[in-house]
Formats: sequence, C-alpha cells, structure tokens
Amino acid sequence: MRAAILGFACGAAVLQIQAVLPSPSTMFAFAAIAVLLCFLRGVARLALAGALAGFCWAALAAHLALAPELAKADEGRDITLVGIVDSLPYRFGNGVRFNFKVERVLDAQVTVPPRVSLAWYAGYREALQPIGDVQPGERWQLVVRLQRPHGNANPHGFDYEAWLLEQGVRATGYVRPGGGRNRRLDGFVVGLSNVIEHCRATLRERILRALPGKEYAGVIVALVVGDQRSIGQADWDVFNRTGVGHLISISGLHITMVAGLFASLASALWRRSFFTGAQLPLLMPAQKVAALTGAAVALLYVLLAGFGVPAQRTLYMLIVVAAALWFGRLTQVSHVLCMALGLVVVLDPWAIASPGFWLSFGAVAAILFATTGRTIVRQSRWRGMLLVGAHTQYVVTLALVPLTMLLFSQVSIVSPLANALAIPVVSFVVTPLALAGSMLPAPVSTLLLNVAHYAVQALAWVLTWCSGLRFAVWNAPTPEPWLFAFAVIGTLWMLAPRGWPHRWTGLAAWLPLLTAQPTAPAPGEVLVTAFDVGQGMAVLIETGTHRLLYDTGPAYTPESNGANRVILPYLKGRGIGFLDGVVVSHSDIDHAGGGRTLLGAVRVGWVSSSLWPDHPIVKAAPRHIRCTGGQQWTWDGVRFEMLHPTVESYADASLKPNARGCVLRITAGEHSILLAADIEAAQEAKLVAGSAQLLRAEVLLAPHHGSGTSSTPAFLAAVQPRLVLFQVGYRNRYHHPKTEVVGRYEKLGIERLRTDESGAIMLDSASGFAPVEYRRAHARYWYGK
Repeated sequence: MRAAILGFACGAAVLQIQAVLPSPSTMFAFAAIAVLLCFLRGVARLALAGALAGFCWAALAAHLALAPELAKADEGRDITLVGIVDSLPYRFGNGVRFNFKVERVLDAQVTVPPRVSLAWYAGYREALQPIGDVQPGERWQLVVRLQRPHGNANPHGFDYEAWLLEQGVRATGYVRPGGGRNRRLDGFVVGLSNVIEHCRATLRERILRALPGKEYAGVIVALVVGDQRSIGQADWDVFNRTGVGHLISISGLHITMVAGLFASLASALWRRSFFTGAQLPLLMPAQKVAALTGAAVALLYVLLAGFGVPAQRTLYMLIVVAAALWFGRLTQVSHVLCMALGLVVVLDPWAIASPGFWLSFGAVAAILFATTGRTIVRQSRWRGMLLVGAHTQYVVTLALVPLTMLLFSQVSIVSPLANALAIPVVSFVVTPLALAGSMLPAPVSTLLLNVAHYAVQALAWVLTWCSGLRFAVWNAPTPEPWLFAFAVIGTLWMLAPRGWPHRWTGLAAWLPLLTAQPTAPAPGEVLVTAFDVGQGMAVLIETGTHRLLYDTGPAYTPESNGANRVILPYLKGRGIGFLDGVVVSHSDIDHAGGGRTLLGAVRVGWVSSSLWPDHPIVKAAPRHIRCTGGQQWTWDGVRFEMLHPTVESYADASLKPNARGCVLRITAGEHSILLAADIEAAQEAKLVAGSAQLLRAEVLLAPHHGSGTSSTPAFLAAVQPRLVLFQVGYRNRYHHPKTEVVGRYEKLGIERLRTDESGAIMLDSASGFAPVEYRRAHARYWYGK
C-alpha cells in the first residue's frame, strides 16, 4: 500500500511539469494499465500502478479545473454578476480584495467561470467610488471587468497562474462604478463554507479590534485564522532569515498541541464521570472519546486555518491515528504518513507543487528515518522531553538543508538558535493566548491578546537582532537536480540510526551544494535577461565577472514592486549577492519603483541615473553617477556606452523625465543591444542627428514600451535591429505596444517579442542573441494561450 501511495504522489508530481495535458484516450490507456498492474505481485508493479493512477487523477482534475474559461473577447468588458463572497476579504490601502462565487451572469451572451477573484478600488483606472463593506457569505450584484488568469513568468519567481488554478479561480478583475447596480442582495447565504469564512472574519475582526494599530496584530491573526496577508514584507524577511517562518501560521505543531490538549481534557473528564454515577467509561472507552475529540478539534482548527498543506497533513495523520485507536488497530507511523500523503494529493493534486508540501512531509519523514531503532534512555520527565525536543529539532534542521537550498536558495545559519527560542514561545505562549483571547468575552479577550502581542513583540526584537547578523543566512545558487540528490544522500547518511559508520562524513556531500558559484558568461560574452515585470522595465546584464541592472521594475503596491517580486528572487536563485552597477533610466514609477527595495537588499557598487539629487534612490545609493551621453566603460571585453541624455538637458527644467532617460548600448564582439528607456520622438531625432553610427544594434529594447510617441522610422532605420523586445504588462491600460508601432516593426521585417506573452526573455551573445522565452522553455499546461 505504501508503495502505491508513493507512486501515486510521484505520478501527480510528473503531471504538474507537463507542457500540455494528456488526451482522454491517453488517460484511459494509462488507467487501464494501472488496473492490470494491480493484479500482479511486486512492490515495483504497485508503485508503477500508483504512478499511472496519480498521473491520470491529476490530469483529470486539471481538465476539470481548466474547463470553465473566460473568452478572450469578453476580457475588459463590463459584466454584471450576481454571486456570493466566498473568501476572507483582504483590505488594503485603497480597496478590498476577495473571491466571488458566481451564481448568475446578467449579460446573456457572456460565460463567466464559477469562481473569480475581484478587487474593489476606491479609485484606480476609474473615478472615485465608494467601496462596499463586503463580508463572507453575502450575496452581491456587481458590475465587473474581468481578464483570464495571468501572472509574471520569470525564473525562480512565484507562479501566480498555478496558484490561481489551485484556488479554483479562473478569472480576475475589478469592480466598476455601477451606480445603483453595485448592491448587496442578501446579508448572509447559509452554507458550510460561508459559515466557516464568516467565523474566520469574525475572529479576525475581534483580534484587530483588540489590537488597534499594533505592529504584530497580523501575526496574531495568522496564528488564529491562518490569514498571513497583514504581515509586512519587512517582518517576513526577518522570519525567513531566521528560519521561523513555518511558525508564523497554523502549523502541524500547533494543531497537534491543541488537539492533544482537548483530547487529554476529554479523556480526563470522561474517566472521572464514572464517579458521578454516569458511568460513561462503561458506555465508551475514554481512549476512543479522546481520539474522537482530538480529531474533531483538529478538523475545526484546520477549517479556521484556511486548509493549508501543512495543516492538511497534520489533520489527516490525526484522523488516521484516531481511526486506528477507535477500531483497536495499531498502525505504523510510516503508514500514517503515507495515508496523509495520499489524502492530500487526492484532494488537492496541485499541493505537490507547493514548497509547504515538501517541507511538511520532508520534516516528518526525516524524523521517522532518524528515530528508527533509536532507544530512548529513561530520564526524568522534563529532561526526557528536552532531549527528545532537541533531537527532533536537530534532525529537522539537518534534513531540510538540501530542500531549503532547492526551494529558497538559502539556509538560515541562526535557525537552530532562533527556533529553540521561537518554538516554545509561539507554541506554548502566543498561540494558546491568541486562541483563547479570540474566543473569550471582553475584557478578558483584550487582556490575553495584548499579552500574546507583547510576547510576539519581544520575540521579534530578538529575531530582528539575529537576522541582522552578517552570518545569519548562507546563500548559494539553486542546485541542479543531481547536486540536490547527492546532498540528500549525504543527509540520509548523517541521519542514519546510531551505529551507522562514520555518519559525519555525510557533510562532504553538502560542500558542492553550499559552495556552488553563480554561472557567468565567458570573457567577451554577455548574457541579457529582460524580466517580465508587467508594465515596466528591468534588464539584467551579465559579463564574465560583472553584473549591471538596468531599471528596477514598477511599484505595484506600497510594499510590492518589481524588485521584491521578480528581481530579488531571481538574483537569490542564481546566487548573485552583488551588483557592480545599477542604472535607473529616469524617475517614472515603472522604472524606478523597485529601486529603494533593491538597494536595501543587495550590495551595489554604484548607481547611475538621471534622477535629481533629492530623490530617495540617489540618497540611498552608495555612490551616485549622473548618466550623460559619452560615458564609456569596458567589463570583461564587453563595451558599455551611454548615448543619452545630454549634459545640457539637466539645465532644462521643462523637460519630462522621459526626455532624460539613460540610453545604454552594450556591445559584445559582433553583437549589440540598445536599451532605449522611455525616450520619445524628439530624443530619437537628436540621437539620429548626433550619433547615428552609434545606434546600430542587433537587439532593441523598444523605447517607451512601444508607445505611439516613440519608435520613429528614422530611429529604426539608424538602429536596424533584428529583434525588438517590448516590456509590457498584460492588457495594460496604455495599450502598449501600439498597433501602429507594431506594424512599423513588422513592415521592416523585425522579429517582435513581448514579455506579457513570452515571460522573461534571455539573450546570450554566445548563441548570437537567439532569444530564449521563459514561457516556452518552461512551458506548463496552465499557461494561458
């Protein structure tokens, strides 16, 4: 059975890396083979049968999930929907975001998926409008504009489209000003999921009301209802650098603790009821009552937690254990873990693609492996508990090193110390107080929640100090599969049961993993990566020993920008911790939006820009150089030439920031690329008149994202590009690139690529700047066509 379940999970995992889904006939053939294999003996045949079944099951789930689809023709048009708010709304600066279960479409000719994600802005793209006080379970009529699922696609980046698919969301959009048409129809629609979400919203509101304006109120909310969206990015950086991020949610440890507490209480009360005359133990053994109570409490807690993967794993394990106790059948822990694994994959085939899945099951599997055959020496109760806890933490810390390097390209060095402090504080102080405070009446609830907050605040102070240490985190490039497998073998060697020879020699398998260096072009060659940052610019240029970032992407929200969402994850995945230079072409938010975040997260040699001296990026730069035409330098045989702006342009205060955009030309041997910022027709004309011979480039980053004010015929004639790149957002409000501009490039026979269609685009001079499109090189079946 265990072999079949493990095979089932592997088959589902294989499906999640497919570029296209198998056809129904292929699925039927695989299913038939799986059934035939079940009649044959042998562990290998069972594992293969499970793998085929898992592949088919995941494929069937994917076909069903992708079936409801918004037509491309219906993107961006006003549609009136009637439906139910079926998620916990998230309120941010100028609006609220929530999932909407569609019941009716009042526009007869439009087909809308059954679940969509909506944002209701006070003022965005449209005039100011009042925001409805949406609550879970309410029925609303809303006028919306929708689009098909789409997210940025970059190496080492978050796959938003896969996440939407797992959530069952097949369209996203925003609420339009609809006058009287945007209105609440029913205050609450009865349903199990609505009741659960309503309870979560009520508990969250109680916590926030008791902790108004408190810095770590979001952490308390996360521990009670699993909603982590109110935790700031700076706090997450601290938690992740110290390796305690797994505690800032409803983890398996918390669920087990709460379930065990209630199970023990139920058992004690049930046993003592014998002396009250009720004689309840004679009707049902206290052990069965405890098992049933623990499983029921765990289920309730996990439902309130939002049903995350670590919580699911713990719930299913507890249910299996409770069932074994109930029916009087002892079972091995490995069987329990495999049953939980099978249930998770059956109910959510996409869970296997999430980091939480691997970290959760990996940690438990490592504990089982390391404790096999281990003899527990009798100690005093507290000493024994401390030794077991210390050994468990030691095992988990070692076991997850290869996995965290694979998933996050870093390992927290201070994690053992930070967890030794954080686990007891969060698990035995903060969580119980937060749970009790969220449910008990005032003023007791306010007192308990404030005490919990003070504990988190004190813990955060220590963690912040730990995260600031220079050696707090070890970074290295994301390992290749063979390197990861080698490190896993070494880890298993180290965690082998006592008596295994020379266990510490397993450390040698970590050395290639931890000491790997970023790949780099050969001398004289250049590697260019145009990121998919939406409507904005960000390009990384790499030579043999130097790296330059051209623009820092847009700002999406006050805490989210192109740097922390796209650029920094890529640099971390590549193991790049230093940039020799950063060019910020001009001050527009779609080019400079990630600048301050980037400078605060990565060491930078210098910043070159057309920004004024009082700009925050200039003030944060370690060294600032004003970019002007005529600046030149050479790195590793690759030539860099700044062609624009002119020195005189800085004296003209009437010029727009676009007019002073830093235009950079990079030449590696016979290959060159021109990065043209947001210059417009006037600046293009000056460049053609003053330095037309310097404009020639094989690849052109389209000026101003393909705006109608740029890409003049004279400029294109001077550049003579073979390939043009448009860094644009999907269905951006500026309609870039303009149809007439695209036609101009097409008429000249110039190949055209857009980041909203291609994802990140990689160009290597060693291959003649042949473009590599991330969405095609890393194709997945859920990518929109």
